[in-house]
Amino acid sequence: MSSAWEVSRPTALLVLSDGTVIEGRGCGATGEVEGEVCFNTALTGYEEILTDPSYAGQIVTFTFPHIGNVGANDEDIEDLDPEKPQRAVGTILRADITDPSNYRSSTHFDEWLTSRSIIGMSGIDTRALTAMIREKGMPNAVIAHDPDGQFDLEALKERARAWAGIVGADMAKDATSAGSRPWSEGPWVWNEGYGGADADNIHIVAIDFGIKRNILRLLASLGAKVTVVPASSSADEVLALQPDGIFLSNGPGDPAATGTYSVPLIQKLIESGIPMFGICLGHQMLALAVGAKTVKMHQGHHGANHPVKDYTTGKVEIVSMNHGFAVDSESLPETVEATHVSLFDGTNCGLALKDKPVFSVQHHPEASPGPQDSYYLFQRFADRIREHKQRADA
Repeated sequence: MSSAWEVSRPTALLVLSDGTVIEGRGCGATGEVEGEVCFNTALTGYEEILTDPSYAGQIVTFTFPHIGNVGANDEDIEDLDPEKPQRAVGTILRADITDPSNYRSSTHFDEWLTSRSIIGMSGIDTRALTAMIREKGMPNAVIAHDPDGQFDLEALKERARAWAGIVGADMAKDATSAGSRPWSEGPWVWNEGYGGADADNIHIVAIDFGIKRNILRLLASLGAKVTVVPASSSADEVLALQPDGIFLSNGPGDPAATGTYSVPLIQKLIESGIPMFGICLGHQMLALAVGAKTVKMHQGHHGANHPVKDYTTGKVEIVSMNHGFAVDSESLPETVEATHVSLFDGTNCGLALKDKPVFSVQHHPEASPGPQDSYYLFQRFADRIREHKQRADA
């Protein structure tokens, strides 16, 4: 029997690059791993967040205190290949994970974290950690979990200091698909699951920098044949597929690093005149391709409650955000129109080329936070494709 005076040993540590050590209770996978610590303000969707490849190399702090209480299932994952390491590497929670209470749950969240090799820790003052990130920016850190509480603290501090971080890192090369693949799964229907989607006469080629499943489902729901291709594809390889539309996906890492090979690709695809639509990393790399710049953000945008204004409609949408880099609005050339803006901090959230059927947004319209405030962007893409085909066939 344990003594009432016994002090429990922490079984998880978050060690920041400045030497700060935060103690907690471990959950999920064991071991230790480096990552950039961010915070996410979403109240739901933790499984989708942790499997979004855009979070690769990051440790996600949830500001909502009760994470894991609805369990996990196989329907809500977002990455195409669960075996790939390109995902969030850790998560930080306020409350301990409770037993699931949801009819869709098939797995306890703790077990799910372990199966996905995601290290977790709970018992943390996540509000204080969030306030620190807002003040000082997203720190590099090491998260460690050992059920016996045995840690080499000095080694963890050195590992946190030595990690190069995300700036300058091309993470899309590891998050992308290994080869081309067709996609035909449609959106989820309550109590039925995911159905198929009937393709008509349009073909969309999606360039995968770390694409999410629900993006592909909504592209398929447009009545399109969808083909997913790797980020390393050449313009000739993409054009050989005879696309009617080209999609630039989300993904992790520094857009400038991925842009060393993707910007020439995108520039050639723009020249083809084929309608193009980009989301998140795809938006940032499209901006680079037309001569704009991207910058690292102080705390990033991570949440499902971000207000964005669409200048083209005058409407404000509630959107999902997940990015640590942003397009520098001042660097946009005269040939580009800014179409969307964040009402939180005024950063650019959308652009369109004035002389080509090409546009992109920073936010995630497929994530349904509004819940469907931004779905029109997919229909806008389909309309551009069909208009272009009609002119070409005339």
